[in-house]
Amino acid sequence: MTEVADRTTAAAPAASPEDLETVQPAVDVAALGELLLGQWAVIRRTARELAGRPEVHKIEGLTHTEHRERVFSQLKYLVDNNAVHRAFPTRLGGSDDHGGNIAGFEELVTADPSLQIKAGVQWGLFGSAVMHLGTQEHHDKWLPGIMNLDIPGCFAMTETGHGSDVASIATTASYDEARQEFVINTPFRAAWKDYIGNAAKDGLAAVVFAQLITKNVNHGVHAFYVELRDPDTKAFLPGIGGEDDGIKGGLNGIDNGRLHFTGVRVPRTHLLNRYGNVAPDGTYSSSIESPGRRFFTMLGTLVQGRVSLDGAAVAASKLALKTAIQYATERRQFNASSSTDEEVLLDYQRHQRRLFTRLATTYAAGFAHDQLLQKFDDVFSGAHDTDADRQDLETLAAALKPLSTWHALDTLQECREACGGAGFLIENRFASLRADLDVYATFEGDNTVLLQLVAKRLLADYAKEFRNADFGVLARYVVEQAADVALNRTGLRQVAQFVADTGSVQKAALALRDEEGQRTLLTDRVQSMVAEVGSALKGANKLPQHQAAALFNQHQDELIDAAQAHAELLQWEAFTEALGKVTDSGTKQVLTWLRDLFGLSLIEKHLSWYLMNGRLSMQRGRTAGTYINRLLAKIRPHALDLVDAFGYGPEHLRAAIASGAEATRQDEARGYFQTLRANGSAPADEKTLLALKGPRSR
Repeated sequence: MTEVADRTTAAAPAASPEDLETVQPAVDVAALGELLLGQWAVIRRTARELAGRPEVHKIEGLTHTEHRERVFSQLKYLVDNNAVHRAFPTRLGGSDDHGGNIAGFEELVTADPSLQIKAGVQWGLFGSAVMHLGTQEHHDKWLPGIMNLDIPGCFAMTETGHGSDVASIATTASYDEARQEFVINTPFRAAWKDYIGNAAKDGLAAVVFAQLITKNVNHGVHAFYVELRDPDTKAFLPGIGGEDDGIKGGLNGIDNGRLHFTGVRVPRTHLLNRYGNVAPDGTYSSSIESPGRRFFTMLGTLVQGRVSLDGAAVAASKLALKTAIQYATERRQFNASSSTDEEVLLDYQRHQRRLFTRLATTYAAGFAHDQLLQKFDDVFSGAHDTDADRQDLETLAAALKPLSTWHALDTLQECREACGGAGFLIENRFASLRADLDVYATFEGDNTVLLQLVAKRLLADYAKEFRNADFGVLARYVVEQAADVALNRTGLRQVAQFVADTGSVQKAALALRDEEGQRTLLTDRVQSMVAEVGSALKGANKLPQHQAAALFNQHQDELIDAAQAHAELLQWEAFTEALGKVTDSGTKQVLTWLRDLFGLSLIEKHLSWYLMNGRLSMQRGRTAGTYINRLLAKIRPHALDLVDAFGYGPEHLRAAIASGAEATRQDEARGYFQTLRANGSAPADEKTLLALKGPRSR
């Protein structure tokens, strides 16, 4: 079986009368590729062309010192190629394109994740903090140097003792009225700024987050621009110290380090004061009266880190699947159905299940990311920038980033295993990418903590809107689709009862694959989980603090499960909405199969919940796996088209097993044995001889 045959002629199961697909559909790869590129297609193409250049590629085997030097030089290459300024103000040489900036930035993960993250530290965190938390005075003073890399900088928020709990950081910035300066201190070792990119070596300045204290009142966490090193000697300035975090589990092209401050004085004007200001006499003022809302508003301006990690994780999953599926159409193992030819790996059902289910999830995560990116751009462009819009953006990012980053790690590992020993070789990138992306699960917010934030938002919305309403929890979070999504409880009863009444496995499968049936099951699970926890926590706000905390802790696991179910529903809805944009009938059919595979995989994953809560009958539950296997066979002929549509070429994959070399080896091996058989020189097989002699001779 040649690669062409693998792509176009693999047999699908015989069609039943209920199957409408009588003619094998074809995927319009070019059109699908355009859909996947999304709104910022031109920028993505430009970014991919840049990411495909050898100048920005990761070189495996470098020491961490060499890797750091290379990545810093690559930052200069990005500046020289106008790749990093899109989000900055037009008047300073940028283009005020916030969505396009993220779309281009996340493509750098295909070149080297260290480059993507170090660029993110410089322009997405350090530069973005100055831009979004500062005022025009700060922009004019520092942004030009940040943009052209004259001022390499750090984003000094995380402390050794406080990571995700930013509100509790211990570094202080106390205002000295007499000298009109802030005095920055790290009062104990756990208050050191830790894991800070650019801190060990390259950073000349930092945006330092500290508790702002004036007139003996703590006004909470604010951001300050602090110079760290002498530009000429690169030595720390007086009062500043630090150390190198050393070699990490991945991303060793970034010089992460620790910083500490002892009596470091900065001018009053170094407070990035868009949301909170201190007058010369020490009087504090803010346009946001509530300290809590002010804190979340300041952090919300920096949400782009989570948005970009969501997109980069999807891109890494696409790379892994393109490599693994390409290899699986060429690599042969075991002659199960032929006495002469071995089977292509991708023809094995288990191989299809391990790769195609993750392919379906990657498509869903990609479409959900497009919606997140659009929401991000709407907020930061000012098109839709209300307080509610910002809260929705924060919640959506906190919901999707955990799923996509966990999925990327799972996909990289499964693809590695699916490629056997070859997958373990660094030249094929699975192990390297997985090591580099490992920290994404805790970077820019620990995934579990983020899901807890989502759960709290779901509970708040449930209390306000959903307690007595007959519709799902999707309402605000999916940009266009969700507003009118109804939880059709009557339909749910009908679907569940349908199987119980008919006892038909075939019809049960059809009911499961129905779009509204999937939506109902997925949405009802979220609604029910939130309602159950909400009921359990009712009245917690009236309890003493320690009792309320204990009650919340008793249900923390359920809360996080509900948030994850919510995020999965967001992905399914995004996939379903994307189907509405597909005009080619063949492509739409194949993508519908893929969407159904995603939806049914979720139902199968949580089948115990559906059975225990009476949403599915036992008989209907059994049909989920059967229909998943039917979908795998239908998707099989289109697998290469679906990964080719990702649009990543050899310059992005850079994996030997995706180069066609395996097909050449297999063709050589098959040709060798065909020649032996044709000229009669093949040795006789002992098993064949024994079979010819009959049972007596055995």
